[in-house]
Amino acid sequence: MKLYSYWRSSCSWRVRIALNLKGLAYEYAPVHLVKDGGEQHSEAYRALNPLRTVPTLEFTEGGQVRRLSQSLAILEYLEERHPSPALLPADPYARARCRMLAEVVNSGIQPLQNLSVLQRIKGELKADDKAWCAYWIDRGLTAFQAAVQETAGTYCLGDTVSFADICLVPQLYGARRFGVDLGPYEVLTRIETACARLPAFQAAHADRQPDAVPA
Repeated sequence: MKLYSYWRSSCSWRVRIALNLKGLAYEYAPVHLVKDGGEQHSEAYRALNPLRTVPTLEFTEGGQVRRLSQSLAILEYLEERHPSPALLPADPYARARCRMLAEVVNSGIQPLQNLSVLQRIKGELKADDKAWCAYWIDRGLTAFQAAVQETAGTYCLGDTVSFADICLVPQLYGARRFGVDLGPYEVLTRIETACARLPAFQAAHADRQPDAVPA
């Protein structure tokens, strides 16, 4: 497997966590989203991913080279092809709740803090991109914490890591980047601390990637 990734991309980070949890080896292929206007806009990368986003997972299956983009689609594929350890609960309701929590981040927060959105807000609309980002992150985390109360244990859904945790952890990193006060989110930061003890999460951390830029 080859993962086209950017160290600070929360979507790429999710896939790194899932690959690590499932013990799947992969080649890391950095795509710098800012350098020279963004390597994702090159013709070579556009041929791999027409939307020009990360991550893109490339792999060989049945003698064919295949590619997937969109982090949750990749997570679903990995779950079906490599079901152990399971990252979705077996119970249908719990499974739906897990996907719901993941989508609070994936649909309700991340697109609004996407680099391309922030570049337009700052560059073309001349608005405060950081304030914009902080507002939507805070709003989303409030909803996430309210929803997770029903199922939270050590992790978002009891004592087993799931898609929900995989989406939450990178988002909290992003929240800190944009100056969001995480004081009100004690449940979420407690879950984050539990995840941070796991080697799979440690290895996937943005600051540990080969293309990470020192602070």
